[in-house]
Amino acid sequence: MTKVLLLVHRLPYPPNKGDKVRSFHLLKHLAAQHEVYLGTFVDDPVDWQYVDTVRSYCAELHVAGLHPLRAKLSSLRGLATGEALSLPYYRDEGLARWVANLLRTESLDAVVVFSSVMAQYVRHLAPDLPVLVDFVDVDSAKWSEYASRHSWPLSWLYRREGRALLAFEAELAAEASVSFFVTDKEAALFRSLAPQLRASVETLCNGVDADFFSPDSSVASPFPDGQTALVFTGAMDYWPNADAVIWFAESVLPALCTRFPGLHFHIVGRNPTPAVQALKSGVVSVSGTVADVRPYLTHAAAVVAPLRLARGVQNKILEAMAMARPVVAAACCVNAIDAVEGEELLAAEEPQDYVEQLSTLLLDSGLAERLGRAARARVLASYSWSAHLSGIDKHLDGARRKPAAGAAAQ
Repeated sequence: MTKVLLLVHRLPYPPNKGDKVRSFHLLKHLAAQHEVYLGTFVDDPVDWQYVDTVRSYCAELHVAGLHPLRAKLSSLRGLATGEALSLPYYRDEGLARWVANLLRTESLDAVVVFSSVMAQYVRHLAPDLPVLVDFVDVDSAKWSEYASRHSWPLSWLYRREGRALLAFEAELAAEASVSFFVTDKEAALFRSLAPQLRASVETLCNGVDADFFSPDSSVASPFPDGQTALVFTGAMDYWPNADAVIWFAESVLPALCTRFPGLHFHIVGRNPTPAVQALKSGVVSVSGTVADVRPYLTHAAAVVAPLRLARGVQNKILEAMAMARPVVAAACCVNAIDAVEGEELLAAEEPQDYVEQLSTLLLDSGLAERLGRAARARVLASYSWSAHLSGIDKHLDGARRKPAAGAAAQ
């Protein structure tokens, strides 16, 4: 059994938002075959209660507390150093000491980095260890896209972050044994942004736990009798999610409610921003954190994912498909999924597209049911976590354990 250092920017549990879903399944996959030494952060006080759950997967665990406001202030140091602000945001002396000590005292075989910013803890410290980096998405491109949707000074700050982070990502990928991205499209985007790169870049797709997210009509509905529910799920302090529900509520929902008087839009997810909270009305509900999203998905007439800025495969879409719900999503999200548009999920771009697609589903329950069944079948066929994450195994199978520094000196 090999020894693997895993560095993750956020405690990989509970799997209740996109990055934590992927990082948890990565941890679970690695722990089944290797001794895992995990270094990570807790950025939400609620998550401290889950540390022991995560510890059960690890040979050793180091958790650093991260206060988002203080981290944002610390990140401004990057303006003086010229580095991406994301790097000092995730910089912690205690975690750095733990990693350095681990590299000295343990016979580690490989390092797996989840989110590029965590690579700063091992760069130049472990030149002989294979370093595998799960970028997931091209984060630098996300910041550049943010810039185009905000006014100055945020537009300037986001554009700077995009440039600086891309420079770091390109240097990191050139040094890494292999770099992973969630889709072929993201991998191709990264290659186009760093055309000089000759290092190994591969796709490591997302999956879904289809046993956990499975249809169960016996679950009690969270909706009032007679209500036709449209559902959006996701972390509501994440700007693309907040932007999506605000746009949908303002640009799509009024026309739908005119056609379907019993319609209600449910926004389900943790930490809704004030702007999202302000959407509450007679036709919009904002739940905040819920213990389980599955009842909301089970009894939804349709699930919507109207993201106008999205990178890679959206877990929220795979989960809804696994629950056999009809999904109407932004075309950019649909294109990232290995599914047949029009048969397994529906795509939309403009407000009228959403109105027409959802109207068709709401008027034809048979079509909605067929689309949902086909969606689950697609997930079962194409989105097993174990099948996708096996792509990392070949890079770890050849890792050779090296003697610890202390042992070599004896």
